[in-house]
Amino acid sequence: MIRHTMLFLLLTTVWLSTSGCRTESRNQLTQIAVIDSLMAGVYDGSSTLGELKRYGDFGIGTFDKLDGEMFLLDGTIHQIRSDGSVRIPPDTVTTPFASVLSFHPVRTERLPKRMTYIELCMYLDKLSANANIPLAVRIRGRFTKMHTRSVPLQRKPYPPLFEVARHQPEFHFENVSGDLAGFRLPLFVKGLNVPGWHLHFLTDDRTAGGHVLGLELLDGTVEFAPIYDWHVRLPRSDSGFAEADLTRDRAGELRAVEQINPASKGGF
Repeated sequence: MIRHTMLFLLLTTVWLSTSGCRTESRNQLTQIAVIDSLMAGVYDGSSTLGELKRYGDFGIGTFDKLDGEMFLLDGTIHQIRSDGSVRIPPDTVTTPFASVLSFHPVRTERLPKRMTYIELCMYLDKLSANANIPLAVRIRGRFTKMHTRSVPLQRKPYPPLFEVARHQPEFHFENVSGDLAGFRLPLFVKGLNVPGWHLHFLTDDRTAGGHVLGLELLDGTVEFAPIYDWHVRLPRSDSGFAEADLTRDRAGELRAVEQINPASKGGF
């Protein structure tokens, strides 16, 4: 009961702090729905991609019926599908869950050495001065190895995301260059979004990518921006959100789905 009261207060706070804002604002996060609704199988889109791009030029998410991984960078949305292909979807396509912002980095760092995914997260965590502030991150790099996944399109009745992830296609790349984009969120956002590191990848030639499960970084640079304003848009349409069971604690299922790095404990 305490958990759900805290989540309600958080949702109320982020809504009131940004209510009335319908266009992008510098480093203000705009989120469609909540992660627990996606975990519960609410895959019908509630906002169009055209609407989403009004709130930012950078972000990650998924698509209607869970049809692939979203990678929004420099104002262009890429759809990384379960067959490994990448396309630029029309603005009429919808999303059931996404997090976007107008990315204005406040700091750029050269990454100093070769690192695994866990080492990269730990290194970025050590740069943190405030563990309770959400962070948007873009990394441009060369990778000796990259391990990603993409979720496949679903048909009704929709299974929960934990079940979908059991059969997700995975991709392995070697000696590849590209961009990582995503967020580092504090633990207190549990149920609202993904605590810890959540990154998506897209190759330089924009032909492959996905949700990051593992990597080996050769070299690169990182840009980041702290997030002090957070706007949550809950579905108004008949997307299944009203009937979703959001009373369960799905943290364990989410860890399995997202492959959250257990060594990562801090934010920026």
